[in-house]
Amino acid sequence: MTPAGFQRALQRARESLPAVAKRPPPRREAQNLAERFRKHGAAYFQFITMPGVEPTNNLAEQAIRFVVMDRHVTQVEDPIGGTRSPRGRQWCQRIWTAVATCRQQNRSVFEYLHQSITRHLQNAPTPSLLPVTP
Repeated sequence: MTPAGFQRALQRARESLPAVAKRPPPRREAQNLAERFRKHGAAYFQFITMPGVEPTNNLAEQAIRFVVMDRHVTQVEDPIGGTRSPRGRQWCQRIWTAVATCRQQNRSVFEYLHQSITRHLQNAPTPSLLPVTP
């Protein structure tokens, strides 16, 4: 396909999407998808025309996969609180954020937690989760 032909085909798809979203079948799933297209239709085409924009959100899903699995395991009634108490939820949010950030930066989660606990016991500031810049 020539670049001009690609642009024409892309434009036709962009124009047809809102029309399809105006007449979805009466099922709830179709209605939800149509609403998403009405609100965010243009974004569905960005990965085609913008270098560096991925067609999926796999990186985001991979970053939080362990959180979903951990939450699934820990969302049980716990007389001490677990993740159902405000304190338990806050702890889980913080540890999950630290784990995800360390993984994104290829840092050792164990090393970060060890440093954090050691500094806490020494009344010193916790190590930063900000990326180290060269």
